[in-house]
Amino acid sequence: MLRYALLLAPSANRVYADAAGRLARAELEIFAGSGVLDSPPVDPATERICGVEYLTFAAAGDGLTARDLAHLANLSAAYALFERVGDDLLRPVPLHPLARYDSDLITIPKYAGKTNEQFTRLLLNATVLASASAPGMLDRQLVVLDPLCGRGTTLNQALMYGYDGIGVEHDGKDVDAYAAFLRTWLRRKRLKHTAELVPVRKDRKLVARRFEAVLAPSRDEHRAGATQRVTVLHTDTTRSREVLRPGSADVIVTDAPYGVAHGARTAERGLSRSPLDLLVAAVPVWRALLRPGGALGLSWNTQVTPRAAAEAVLVEAGLRVVDGPGYRDLAHRVDQAIERDVLVAVAPAAAASPAAESR
Repeated sequence: MLRYALLLAPSANRVYADAAGRLARAELEIFAGSGVLDSPPVDPATERICGVEYLTFAAAGDGLTARDLAHLANLSAAYALFERVGDDLLRPVPLHPLARYDSDLITIPKYAGKTNEQFTRLLLNATVLASASAPGMLDRQLVVLDPLCGRGTTLNQALMYGYDGIGVEHDGKDVDAYAAFLRTWLRRKRLKHTAELVPVRKDRKLVARRFEAVLAPSRDEHRAGATQRVTVLHTDTTRSREVLRPGSADVIVTDAPYGVAHGARTAERGLSRSPLDLLVAAVPVWRALLRPGGALGLSWNTQVTPRAAAEAVLVEAGLRVVDGPGYRDLAHRVDQAIERDVLVAVAPAAAASPAAESR
């Protein structure tokens, strides 16, 4: 059995950094329990080696396979991986995470209320690994929907992974800010792309604005049609069905308003400190946008909405809450008024046809 030590990436957020080791251990357990690894890690623990915190674990047989390493390279806190030789030596193991674009696509935007980039990646990983799309995490061009997308942190992470992104945002200023940022970034990187912001009408009435960009990491890929698409819709999330088709997304990933600096808004009840009213109104709509076997990953402030209440909303919408290893260990403090937790729930898989079952 081979032993490994994962050096954790530094975090600009000091409070999040304090929880990074525990969260990395939970995320590793999620990867291990997902079925995508040939040699799932065992005995994960946080350990200080020469005064530096590492996430340590073991893998049976000949250790991690090349595909295992390709998956674990995407751990949200992964900085460098080492094989432990004896008690004193660390041998570097190359990591090649999914990264179709330069990292400044994620790190450049700075604004009040931005979700921590490491946490966004963790939430996306945990949701994809719970879904029917988990085996295609490295290879398929999944569709990620963030129905409360703000200025697009989740969408940019989806692009980094080679996925398509769809966002819905009530605040027009956030939509305009994201469109301006992405256009500027694409031009500065000299990437072949198209981008437009257009009105969306239904029965001759304006129901939304849509920003859509089609891009690729290289001109050759763009010319060959190997493109990605990111779409942001300026509308109320509870009206998403008016502008999106059922089954549009493989996964839904969103960070709900915390009810501190940013309240939760619904079309019927206006601004509320608790996101519960928003979830009650929106989750059934989001559920219809998930493909069979898709997963919804939600983070929110437990100081204004208890976990049991959020779980009940997801179950009522016909989703199954995931309770596997790691999924119950993702709660962490953001600041004095925010204790953030994560819920991941899965939609039922499509029923097999009688002909398929007979085979």
